Amino acid sequence: MDPIYERAPVVEVRPAHAGDTEAVRAIRNHAIEHSTALWTDTPQTPAEGEAWLAVHLERGSALVAQTAGEIVGFAVYGPWRPLDGYRHTVENSVYVREGRHGLGVGSALLAALVDSARAAGHHSVVAGIEAENAASIRLHERFGFQHVGTVPEAGVKFGRWLDLTLMRLPLA
Repeated sequence: MDPIYERAPVVEVRPAHAGDTEAVRAIRNHAIEHSTALWTDTPQTPAEGEAWLAVHLERGSALVAQTAGEIVGFAVYGPWRPLDGYRHTVENSVYVREGRHGLGVGSALLAALVDSARAAGHHSVVAGIEAENAASIRLHERFGFQHVGTVPEAGVKFGRWLDLTLMRLPLA
């Protein structure tokens, strides 16, 4: 078959486990070092990556995507704010390994993550997205997230101010 007509690889989404820590950390660190998706300049150490994922594993809110046994993305959700009044709203994060964009990985992860948050009884999911990240905004729009506001100059990375687009999906 002509390579231009080959199908995208099958993406399998499953709950993450502790053995996925290094693959998840590598994807996070690449995003930290090369993108405005994570607003920090400090890559995670192995111990920090393990502790970060452990919180999500305990909550049951971490998923990974794999193709042919390789971890090609991950998604998590967690509390949007720490106060009790926000306990029914979670914030999502979806990351795809460099070179694996456009193959349906992000869509598969977000679909499974929304289903997981709904099954856990949450009321809504919030996404905080760097305002120039058109691909992430489009992904969330395809799943019914609505733009609810933009916070101008909410953070700084790579020496420039970044705007934060907020999107929300009601689950109930």
